[in-house]
Amino acid sequence: MAVKLDPTDVPRVVASDLNRPMQMLIEKGQGLALLTGLCEHDLRELETSLWSDFQTDPDIRAAIALRLRALVDVFAARRLKDLLLARGFKVIPAAIAAASKERLNTRFGFNAQRLLLAIDAATAPKPQPVIAMPAMQTAA
Repeated sequence: MAVKLDPTDVPRVVASDLNRPMQMLIEKGQGLALLTGLCEHDLRELETSLWSDFQTDPDIRAAIALRLRALVDVFAARRLKDLLLARGFKVIPAAIAAASKERLNTRFGFNAQRLLLAIDAATAPKPQPVIAMPAMQTAA
């Protein structure tokens, strides 16, 4: 069965489906794959195990594999690596959630700035409310 996929607009996937390959990487001891990158051999090995373990529609499996490749590629950008180092591991689920729904072109990959803005918004520290002190009265 041939997979019919538009390379200029890869279909969106569910974030939990895109999280599965990341869990596979963590189980293999490659949890920092977004930071360090993956070689072609590791990507092919991951896709092979994804194809055999993930029992869904072939179109969805292909979309997951393409989105994971593009996510690893876009994290080669210094600003995304810096964000991961600054904010910690909470960036990974935010990146997976953003990568599952952002537009993806197989030739150009993700728009790094849009992905960065989505991850930044999801992981930004929450502003703390300012507590106003009551006015002090002076003794007269």
